Amino acid sequence: MDDLDYKILNILQRNGRITVKQIAEECFISSPSVSVRLQNLENQGYIQNYQAMVNYQKLGFSIKAYINCAVNAKDKEAFYQYIDAIPNVVECDCITGDYSMLLKVYFPNTVDLDEFINALQRFGDTKTHIVFSTNVGPRGVQFETNA
Repeated sequence: MDDLDYKILNILQRNGRITVKQIAEECFISSPSVSVRLQNLENQGYIQNYQAMVNYQKLGFSIKAYINCAVNAKDKEAFYQYIDAIPNVVECDCITGDYSMLLKVYFPNTVDLDEFINALQRFGDTKTHIVFSTNVGPRGVQFETNA
């Protein structure tokens, strides 16, 4: 990884649909050089995926929430299988602290959220935080470069 690779990552995090030509112009290198660098970043696992940032509220999912869940170690595999099958769960992180899991979810209403939480409680205690607004993000980490 050099400064140019970090610059390319910064550009892609701002706009994942940017063309190779546009990246080349911004980095002052040729399009074939950008293509090679992108392929290397993908092959080395620095770029895992390209995906659209969807406005869930516009699609009727007006409730965004974070749910802490205290999952027993012996139940982790069953928990992961259960969570993986729930499309409303967009992230699930294993964390430190009083709760072992942190889920980011979207639901169309509080009734559906409540039903999910009730089902989730078979794995352990939960604590839910409903989001009123998001003032920052989602966004990527910007890397310092000299390029």
